[in-house]
Amino acid sequence: MKIAVLGGLGLQGRAAIADLVASGVEEVICVDTTPDGAARLADLTDLARVRFIVPEGAIGPALVNVLADADAVIDLLPQPLMREAVQAAIAARTPLVTTNYGKAIADLAPEAEQAGVSIMTECGLDPGIDLVLYARAARQFDTITSIDSYCGGIPEPKAMAKPLCYKVSWNFDMVLVSQNRDSVMIEDGKRVAVPAARQHDSHFIHEIEVAGLGRLEAFPNGDALHYVEMLPAAKGLQRSGRYTLRWPGWSAFWAPLKELGFLSEDKLPGTSNSPREFLGRLLGPQLQYGPGEKDLCVMRNVFSGLEGGRAKTVTSDLIIERDLASGLFGMSLGVGFPASIVAQMLARGDITKPGLLNPLLDVPGGRFFDELAKRGIKVTETVAWD
Repeated sequence: MKIAVLGGLGLQGRAAIADLVASGVEEVICVDTTPDGAARLADLTDLARVRFIVPEGAIGPALVNVLADADAVIDLLPQPLMREAVQAAIAARTPLVTTNYGKAIADLAPEAEQAGVSIMTECGLDPGIDLVLYARAARQFDTITSIDSYCGGIPEPKAMAKPLCYKVSWNFDMVLVSQNRDSVMIEDGKRVAVPAARQHDSHFIHEIEVAGLGRLEAFPNGDALHYVEMLPAAKGLQRSGRYTLRWPGWSAFWAPLKELGFLSEDKLPGTSNSPREFLGRLLGPQLQYGPGEKDLCVMRNVFSGLEGGRAKTVTSDLIIERDLASGLFGMSLGVGFPASIVAQMLARGDITKPGLLNPLLDVPGGRFFDELAKRGIKVTETVAWD
């Protein structure tokens, strides 16, 4: 088995490569523009089964040549390069896993189907693990009336630093970009659009209690309706939202800055940078984890509805923390491990459906959660009957 990892030297790519090697994959092809791959991975995994490729020339043709020699590929390139990665996979007829949102490449579905290639989109942490949980929960209800999904990366309490109480376990530019993303919620059975400018309004913010951590702040950051439409049991859904989790005070910090234009994407006069880009360069270096500090990925999905005429609520909880021995962040494990697991499924032929796929519909949940558990990532589930 040969599996390629595009962007293999990034935070998530390193976790995916380590897992592929640990899983017994015969050859892992690390594709990255950084030339010192061996040095970056030397203390993390067995390099005897890792081949390094630095693509030259146009990215599209370079990727086609690489992917033609692979049984599956994991795309962890920056989001703007996703289309070229998917097009290369279709041309090479190599199944691909990407952690990015599938909407941006929806028009490529006919090409993928015609080529007979499986393209698994949105297969990381959030979206990813949560979507497989959606499918598992749907089988436990006759009708689902509400779905609330929470996920966020935060520093452990002893690693918090005022005023943000946040440190970088993911690309910080993308953290800021996500705060310019519109959201969609469902309230009283109706679609409610939440413009990015109102994301941090008090009306949309609430707190949840997490055992061992205390209260965390939740604010909308995703399209809840998109996933609900994939669940037949949720046709009568009355409420749904997808929320980012942070330590309390996040929205109070960002709301006035957003109002004053500090997250604007417009270039400042006389410069090549936008305010958002400037903030990323200014704050990112100040928000790095120390070698002994852990990040925490906190996920909660709450499903309510009816089964057999009785009301019940199913709550799924998950916390992933940094592995201090390897230095890999909880966020990296939460994204890299699911991508690795599903890439191996594709390479073995466990998933063969062609076209653009989604974990909610197309990942075998039992096998998936068994594989996560082997890696120490365990979802706890509680059921409460009313």
